[in-house]
Amino acid sequence: MIRSNFHTHTTYCDGKNSAEEMVLAAIENGMHALGFSTHSYTSRDLTYCIRKEKIAEYQKEINALKEKYKDKINIYCGSELDVISDMDRDGFDYFLGAVHYIDVDGTLLTVDGSGDEQKRDADKYFGGDMLSYAEAYYEMTKKIADLPEVGFIAHFDLVTKFNENYELFDEKDPRYVKAWQDAALHLIKMGIPFEINTGAISRKKRTTPYPRREIADFIKEHGGTFIMTSDCHDKDYLLCHFEESDKIYEGIEVLDFENFLK
Repeated sequence: MIRSNFHTHTTYCDGKNSAEEMVLAAIENGMHALGFSTHSYTSRDLTYCIRKEKIAEYQKEINALKEKYKDKINIYCGSELDVISDMDRDGFDYFLGAVHYIDVDGTLLTVDGSGDEQKRDADKYFGGDMLSYAEAYYEMTKKIADLPEVGFIAHFDLVTKFNENYELFDEKDPRYVKAWQDAALHLIKMGIPFEINTGAISRKKRTTPYPRREIADFIKEHGGTFIMTSDCHDKDYLLCHFEESDKIYEGIEVLDFENFLK
């Protein structure tokens, strides 16, 4: 089982614990590496991301923890870079590329707030057509390819966060399948891993990780690779569902992202 995590949030953004609390929990769990990935600053939505004036403090603290615990664990200072982010890129060890919004003529629609919000926005901006909403989401994910500094792709099918049992739309519909396949093929060309992300499990939104197994199979068949993360916002879930996910994705090799940083 992978014993590292590179998708970790702290109180610098929307996480529950301090950076040092996360480090101590990682050491207790026998982890060999921990990557911090604060939500990147974006002036268009300040509700969940790091504040611009806190970025230098964040980098300084993570680098101090690197030194303090260097004999026990490898620590990396990263950021979850949303495609709408306007944050300076200096001073980070790595980035993950992510989409949390659909941009409709300058209006941001969050895709990971709630199922009710998704449905409301689909009604207002897409004539009630959830498949059009999903298609717009995958058009946004293609923009990750415009971020050359990104090291891996976060929660590829985040739009399904509240749709595990198809409550909002049919994930077998040809329109939906074409949308995610087109986006996957576009991003595979970047030559970087996609993440298997267990975060929604810890937050009781799903019982399975992103991406669905059929999406993972498609990505693998077309040359894509994978790492595993917990999208951790709470120190108790640093390795959330990793062992169970090994079984869900049996036959798919999961790489250790730390090897990409050496």
